[in-house]
Amino acid sequence: MKAIIMAGGKGTRIQDSSHPMPKVLREVNGKPLLGYVLESVKETDKEDITIIVGFMREEVMAAFPGYKFAVQEQQLGTGHAVMCAIRDSKLEEYDGDVIILSGDVPLISKKTIANMKKMHEENKNDCTMLTCINEDDPSLGRIVRENGKVAGIVEAKDCTPEQYKIKEKNAGLYIFNCQSLCKAIKQIKNNNKQGEYYLTDVPKLLIESDKKVEAYITDDARELMGVNTLENLIQVEKVLKEAEK
Repeated sequence: MKAIIMAGGKGTRIQDSSHPMPKVLREVNGKPLLGYVLESVKETDKEDITIIVGFMREEVMAAFPGYKFAVQEQQLGTGHAVMCAIRDSKLEEYDGDVIILSGDVPLISKKTIANMKKMHEENKNDCTMLTCINEDDPSLGRIVRENGKVAGIVEAKDCTPEQYKIKEKNAGLYIFNCQSLCKAIKQIKNNNKQGEYYLTDVPKLLIESDKKVEAYITDDARELMGVNTLENLIQVEKVLKEAEK
């Protein structure tokens, strides 16, 4: 299995103007955020991991030598970021599975990834996504279901009032059949409120093409905790320190 890690964001809300730094290099409990994400996929060989970089990319490359990097020159959304990784790592030539993670979501456990991988392989899914029943974070995308089956993901900013009430939320972690991903991602559009290309549009496109999409639901809401503010950084560090006790 190959891996793609999205690490190109600036993290505007967490920036210190006197000391700018890529968000994924912000340290929690003595280690960069990106370091924890890489630890969760440490069984994957370095040459099979592509880190998507953008803001202050040279800093990220220097901090994590030995990895492949894909450059996202413009911040045009998560879907666009993955397109850059597919392009730079020639993933259209790869016939296997690829896991996609966010470089600022450091609490994903190896156990959860192993369970997702097992579901993905045993059920022969084209996409397996991580979700959680979560009432605390309104910024996360909602999982839309029809007759109990996943029908798609709607970003929080694009939700209707009814969709906004949905409690099952997207963790931003996916395992895809790489060939299915490469075909579907070419179809995504940026006709949304952000004018961005969303990776979250891919599962729905796969479903519309009669591909198999399922969700692995974690019961640990902390695995969804991303770092967008200094408050988030403090919360994540608290969780990590408690885990050491």
